[in-house]
Amino acid sequence: MAPLLRCGDWLPAALCLHGDMLLYLLPSAALALLLWIGSCAHPFFFLFTAAGTLCHELAHFSAGLLTNAEPIGLSVIPRRIARPGKGHNWELGSVTFANLRWYNAAPAALAPLLVLLLPFAVAWWRTRRDWVFEPLDLALMFFLAPQFLSFWPSPVDWRLAARSWPYVPLLILGAAGYFYHPLLFQLVKG
Repeated sequence: MAPLLRCGDWLPAALCLHGDMLLYLLPSAALALLLWIGSCAHPFFFLFTAAGTLCHELAHFSAGLLTNAEPIGLSVIPRRIARPGKGHNWELGSVTFANLRWYNAAPAALAPLLVLLLPFAVAWWRTRRDWVFEPLDLALMFFLAPQFLSFWPSPVDWRLAARSWPYVPLLILGAAGYFYHPLLFQLVKG
């Protein structure tokens, strides 16, 4: 008799294939949610998000080095900043660039998106063989949870990335070339 609930019957194949990784990351994602709720309630919880803030700012810094944006300052010390008409907000870290131009603004500003690869790399490492939840996984959960909170670029990062608007037409041309390359080859061949 066949089992009533096979994975492929109710989930996409990609989720069934990597279900162990997603199951491994579930406690970290749940802890990230609790940290987010806690950090909205009290600044004490910023201590638990320090690993994510450090990874976020190091992503900016390293992308700035690689793209010649010349990072000149790195801070991971939280500070309160005034928001006109909206009270105060917390800035958990910052990186200052001396040479932010149209060609390097988007890579430097959107580099924290790569931080999301870290939890998935750790999950792949821990689940590639038969795995059992160990004390090491509990420690890794506390390290990975802040990464889920820190990978998304801030509104300031998105504004800085908008300086790289010439990338948009280049990406559109590249995508058009990729999707229509057979038609373009037929046009060239005559």
